[in-house]
Amino acid sequence: QVQLVESGGGSVQAGASLRLSCTISGRTSTTGGIGWFRQAPGKERFFVAAVTWNGENTWYGEFMKGRFTVSSDKAKNTVYLQMNSLKPEDTARYYCTLGGGDWGQGTQVTVSS
Repeated sequence: QVQLVESGGGSVQAGASLRLSCTISGRTSTTGGIGWFRQAPGKERFFVAAVTWNGENTWYGEFMKGRFTVSSDKAKNTVYLQMNSLKPEDTARYYCTLGGGDWGQGTQVTVSS
């Protein structure tokens, strides 16, 4: 059974940085990618970024590239989302997903102005 556990969220001031982690256990395949999505209250889940396990390919949602950086550490079965220059509109619950099939419980990010 695949499990994804997100961590690293918190409450910060605008302009601060956070690094989210997604640790995956029970993974049997090295193919596919790991994605980050976020969901604010009352809004749909929104694509943030994705990365392949070898870290060679990355994708970013609209407005994410430049402030957010996604990376992977295959040896640790962990994917990271480095978020810089955070804005209040980045406030959301952030989820990681393995290929869109398995999802974690999410980690809350709150950015105050």
